[in-house]
Amino acid sequence: MIRQSSGLCKRSIRRQLDNNILYHKWLAYSICLFTALHYYAHCFNFDNLASAYEDVAEDGSVGSLKTVLSLLPNSPNGSWTNPIRSSNSNAIVEVCKSIPGLTGVVITLALVVIVTSSSEVIRRSYFEVFWYTHHLFVIFFIALVLHGIQGVVHYQTNVGDNDPNECADQYESWGPDNAECKIPEFAGRDPQTWKWVIGPIILYVIERIIRFVRSLKKVTITEVVLHPSKVVEIIMATSNFRTEVGQYIFIKIPSISHLEWHPFTMTSSPEETTLSVHLRVAGDWTQKAYDLFVPYAGKDLTNDTTLPKLTIDGPFGTCSEDIFRYNVGVCIGAGIGITPFASVLKSMWSV
Repeated sequence: MIRQSSGLCKRSIRRQLDNNILYHKWLAYSICLFTALHYYAHCFNFDNLASAYEDVAEDGSVGSLKTVLSLLPNSPNGSWTNPIRSSNSNAIVEVCKSIPGLTGVVITLALVVIVTSSSEVIRRSYFEVFWYTHHLFVIFFIALVLHGIQGVVHYQTNVGDNDPNECADQYESWGPDNAECKIPEFAGRDPQTWKWVIGPIILYVIERIIRFVRSLKKVTITEVVLHPSKVVEIIMATSNFRTEVGQYIFIKIPSISHLEWHPFTMTSSPEETTLSVHLRVAGDWTQKAYDLFVPYAGKDLTNDTTLPKLTIDGPFGTCSEDIFRYNVGVCIGAGIGITPFASVLKSMWSV
């Protein structure tokens, strides 16, 4: 969606979209880093809050500011700072009893599963594991939005009656009779996370709707060609489909999976009336697709009603689109990696 909506931008700017996977990885590493810092900070924080009641002497006197704040009573407006309300509490138990604690565990577990299943070995050998575990991001975002709904982090509401800069060291004299340092009052903050994620979520939903609408376009498979090294060429025809050299499309085969979309570079040129892709076996999905189309290789498919349904989304641009802007172009590829240049060479041949 971003590629096609940025058509008015210069190619030098749009070319940065070719690094989208790299940016995605950087963002993922940042999320992992800050999640780890956030997690360990709260582990330390809850342990510190649980130990706040240890400074209460036998005569009832308190020895620290955090203990005085922890002993503030449960008023109707929730005027307390320590969410652990009992001196005999276990920090781990208290974490699991709170909404931030439970959602934090869910967020962390979802992130661990997503990251560990994103290694290159799993992506290439068990793509379906990578694909489905990556969709745990839905649970991740739901838990993220709910993470702050309980308002555990409080802020002081009566700073005018109890200035922290002046009254922090006078906690023993706090009270209604102390005009300068009355008992501080606190309130929980409203959840803010939804304000940060609502925009990306709306964009994602729009993109999925656009993809669904595009998938309704009729695609007719006109020919299937079998090549060596377990490669099958699928030639298709559809209406109102304009392409540039080296572009790629997403393909979904519902008989294999209703959720999986896989990118394939188009090997046909913009001058052709049909579009084609070369599919090489490289995993579970491609093996199933190969086995599905091989029986139709070399056959007349004009009135064949047994052909598997295929839907496409695209096309999407790559840096190969710019090749004819230069006097000299160097194309380097090997194996199935030569597919982006098949379109370029076909286009040059037809000129």
